[in-house]
Amino acid sequence: MNHSAWRTRRTRKLLGETVEESAAYIEAGHSFALGQAVYDRRTALGLSQAELARRAGMSQPQISNIEGGDSVPTLPLLTRLATALEASLSIDLDEDSSAFAFTPHERHRPDETPTSGRHSAA
Repeated sequence: MNHSAWRTRRTRKLLGETVEESAAYIEAGHSFALGQAVYDRRTALGLSQAELARRAGMSQPQISNIEGGDSVPTLPLLTRLATALEASLSIDLDEDSSAFAFTPHERHRPDETPTSGRHSAA
């Protein structure tokens, strides 16, 4: 192979070439995106991996694996993580891209009343 003709996926996409990505490649991208979202929220809260693990009923190595993109968590585990991170988790999956966002829960002061008396949750 002539390495001078080798191009990265990104370069080929920018040139308008068709780039086929394997299912494993796409899954890895989703895992890394989730790991980055967990890391970003954890550090924004000033939590260690060990403290997040304690809050979520997990072990520190499990948190490390998620942040490193080395695991694909189940929905119940994602729910526990969101609760432990004091946030809601939004997931946007497309054919070859993904976005994970932890949105912090609004905190009300004890003397503050919500503007709307209605609340619902699924």
